[in-house]
Amino acid sequence: MSGHSKWHSIRHKKGAVDVKRGKIFSKLNKELMVAARMGGGDPAGNPRLRQAIAAAKAENMPKDNIERAIKKGTGELEGVQYEETIYEGYGPGGVAVLVEVMTDNKNRAAADIRYIFNKRGGNLGEAGCVAWMFDKRGLIVFERDQVDEDDILEAALEAGADDVITAEDQFEVHTDPAMLESVKQAFDDRELAYAMAEITMIPQNTVKVEDESQANQVLKLMEAIEDSDDVQKVYANFDIPDEILQRIT
Repeated sequence: MSGHSKWHSIRHKKGAVDVKRGKIFSKLNKELMVAARMGGGDPAGNPRLRQAIAAAKAENMPKDNIERAIKKGTGELEGVQYEETIYEGYGPGGVAVLVEVMTDNKNRAAADIRYIFNKRGGNLGEAGCVAWMFDKRGLIVFERDQVDEDDILEAALEAGADDVITAEDQFEVHTDPAMLESVKQAFDDRELAYAMAEITMIPQNTVKVEDESQANQVLKLMEAIEDSDDVQKVYANFDIPDEILQRIT
């Protein structure tokens, strides 16, 4: 099990094939708008907006789209007002699931998330029922075959990162969320290319799902939640053994 949510590893590997670009752009557009509305349209003074712009550029979102979303967020252009909310619940096998939603209709979003949980063998819970099981962290992921471990360790130490975790096929650099931008810049300065850099929720402990049928249910639940139009991100604390994961993905 890697240090962060195993779903994020699966999603990252499958994303290029499974996720339509239009849906990716929709999620990025919402994040740009909300980040600009909450912290202003100048990325120099708005860390969340800087991260949103970086994520949009990483997905090759056109510059005009990025600028338009920011202007909608600041009110310079008319646009839909999105609200952020979090839903919490349990999946098959007692897996904790945390869902970040950005929506213009909370009633619709709540009904949709509840329906998905019920249909996929989970249970939507009360606010706070699983959030305490996760820590908000900055995360930078490197593919092991693309970088030298000593270079990563040295740069992370100098930049003030909290930890570097070595997994089977990747290195994970964990930071305080407020330090993500500066640590990422340190890697950029050394031309160390990372596969992913984001603010994420890392589970404190994991639930091992060793039954193949149950593991498949968990992944189907996660996929259905993430496919919902109002969902921005979904986190879970499951650990499916790789030999099972290879058979069901």
